[in-house]
Amino acid sequence: MANKKQESSLEPPYVFDVEWENLMDDKKFIDAFLSEILEDYVVKQRWYGGKSSKLKYIELQEYFRIQQKGEVYYGLLLEVNFEEAFYQHYFLPIAFVSDESFAEKDRILPLSIKGQEGFIIDALNLEAFRKLVYERIISAEPNDTTRVQYHHSLTFDGTPYESSKFMGLEQSNTSIIINGKSVIKFFRRIYADKNPDYEMSRFLSERKGYKNTPAYQGSLSIIDADSVSITIALMQELVPNQGDAWDFTLKELHKVFNNLENKHINIDHLPNVALFTRLKISDVPPQIIDWAGLNIFLKLQVLAKRTAEMHIALGSEFEDTAFTPTHFTGDYEVWLKNRLLYQFQNRLNTVENNLHRLKDLSLELATEFLERKNEIRKRFVDFDWTKLKGERLRVHGDYHLGQVLVKDDDFYLLDFEGEPESTIRDRKVKQPPLKDVAGIFRSFHYAIYATIFNNEKSYPYTREELFKAGEILYNYFVGAFLETYVDLIQKHNINIGYNQERIFILKYCMLEKAVYELGYEMNSRPLWAVIPLQGIMSIINETN
Repeated sequence: MANKKQESSLEPPYVFDVEWENLMDDKKFIDAFLSEILEDYVVKQRWYGGKSSKLKYIELQEYFRIQQKGEVYYGLLLEVNFEEAFYQHYFLPIAFVSDESFAEKDRILPLSIKGQEGFIIDALNLEAFRKLVYERIISAEPNDTTRVQYHHSLTFDGTPYESSKFMGLEQSNTSIIINGKSVIKFFRRIYADKNPDYEMSRFLSERKGYKNTPAYQGSLSIIDADSVSITIALMQELVPNQGDAWDFTLKELHKVFNNLENKHINIDHLPNVALFTRLKISDVPPQIIDWAGLNIFLKLQVLAKRTAEMHIALGSEFEDTAFTPTHFTGDYEVWLKNRLLYQFQNRLNTVENNLHRLKDLSLELATEFLERKNEIRKRFVDFDWTKLKGERLRVHGDYHLGQVLVKDDDFYLLDFEGEPESTIRDRKVKQPPLKDVAGIFRSFHYAIYATIFNNEKSYPYTREELFKAGEILYNYFVGAFLETYVDLIQKHNINIGYNQERIFILKYCMLEKAVYELGYEMNSRPLWAVIPLQGIMSIINETN
């Protein structure tokens, strides 16, 4: 197909003298469909990830049929090309409907096929399509060699289809609840490879029996023209829950900050502890327990245990090379430094261009960030793999409180797709498991500051006093989590290095994560830029 914007010689209403079953072979239809009409539709969707770039044109990379008897749907693999000379791939299933009252907000194209008026819509709006995909998954043959491949877990006994509904608003994918028991996640942005969420979900629950992630139940993939398996959808157990750990933590922290006033606590008299000091609950001073409560520390221990158990499962594979542990190497060091230095330069540019949007502590910290850029860059360069004795594993890769479900007094880990900015290859690179721990620590830091920003007027303290209390609490959270995590990891012989190596990796990964976060905050919420900036400077100001 020509690498240029599709120009359609047709005008609406679009009329085609061809059956729906053969429509994708009609060049006039393809030209009309890929013109501005589809572009206008795609850019308005929540799952479209190119909103900050300028769309150039859309190509139909390839398509496949999902059909049963008289039902025919098309799965489209779209290549979205941008003016900035890069592209992204998306999955869009389509259906033809003739009911005037149906899917009024989700119509892509009005057209007439063989004299029948109707509309092309996103097929996920049709219950018949959702039912068909579910039934194909639960009846899949064990060794499917066809181009469109369905798979179901041998441990999943699928019940007949009863009902389905959208799970709710999602940013990058579309999830459908089936029978109130299963969730089919349709990946909207796709990659020429197996999706890490599919790989990790199947490995953890099916291969390793890890119980604290939604159980893998099945999948849908397509073998593309280059014989590469592309994951289209993942089906997992629906875990009944009380929401995610981010919302849970914010509610708990609001109580904690209210206690400052309710218990007449003098912030200046609160005992502190050095960051990364491992702490049993018995080591946490009574003043801190009295202020924050015992329950929040007990919950931290459970989350630390579930995190360690995930890494124990990921570190105990010796057959599947995609998951076998490995050591640090020179190649990994080069990959890491190139990636981080590129990202760091991008964040420097963003801060310089948006400095005028900051004030007070944010401006002060951002100015210090720019003044000490060479020092920060040196911290990224000072990674010597020969001094590290621990192992690298497949990890979650984007681990934070929003990726954890709360169920009663337990936690379930989910969404293993990896960092949104990373390439599919980079998301599968084996990393120190402490990268995930660093991610959850940054999430603790975020939750503390978000609580202060969201409820500042509720607390009769200055922002500086609240920040001081928050930093003290953060150090205890980190210490309590680290004690439980490291103790369990070491009992199962997962090699994360000695104490000095662990602290180096945690600081390194937390610095990386805070620099990553800085880009989003500078562009979207300049007031919140203080959170990653505070994280960056606290690490830089610590002695090695």
